[in-house]
Amino acid sequence: MEYLRIAICDDDHGDLLQIASLLESYRRESKAELTYASFQNAIELLVSMENRDYDVLLLDVLMPGMSGMQAAHEIRERNSRIQIVFLTSSPEYAVESYSVRAHHYLLKPASEEKLFPILDNLLYYYKKPEDALCIKTQSSVFSLPYGKIEYIEVIAKKLYFYLTDHGTREVTGRLSDFEQALLKRPGFIKVHRSYLVNLQCVQELRQGELITVSGRRVPVSRAAYPHVRTAYTKFLFSEAEEMEQDGRGGVE
Repeated sequence: MEYLRIAICDDDHGDLLQIASLLESYRRESKAELTYASFQNAIELLVSMENRDYDVLLLDVLMPGMSGMQAAHEIRERNSRIQIVFLTSSPEYAVESYSVRAHHYLLKPASEEKLFPILDNLLYYYKKPEDALCIKTQSSVFSLPYGKIEYIEVIAKKLYFYLTDHGTREVTGRLSDFEQALLKRPGFIKVHRSYLVNLQCVQELRQGELITVSGRRVPVSRAAYPHVRTAYTKFLFSEAEEMEQDGRGGVE
């Protein structure tokens, strides 16, 4: 990563300028490599994201037209990688924010004491080497970051790794070749004899299937469904607890 790419979206021009000023101060004091773009409504942000990639989104919740929370849900449907930080005057959406895997939830006014530690954490997150699954084939060796694997499917003697960027990697092998390594990872679970899924990439669980953040449908066997439902519920509650703790931290 050469630069941390940040998008700020807030309908209040004064707040937008203040956040931009904080980013300038952070860049100057920390000598951080970052760029940022500012938007005064969610539609402008979504249009920009059709042609530009961002690593971090500093997003106001309460905006006229499309709210920040609505925009976050739409963004998360097609982008599981971007880190979302909500900056808002209202604490009432803190619990809902975990449903879009928000990194943090801060109450306005933004300040160096609140924002700078979060930026430190995000820079560390993007600069550290990604933990990845090493895959060896007869002709090559490559790695897939665990966080970018939505699920794995086996068909005959072919394994298909479906990724969060909508890509797919195909290798010859058996699910058991990677099952042990993946199931040791938090969030990975076997939902069917032919499918292994990353719960971090699950958008919705239904009877008989689940929907990933990229919109793919994965079958869930009848036998596995109770276990998958319990695991997914625990996963969501753990996310909610983390967001509540972050929200309390932001209020101080």
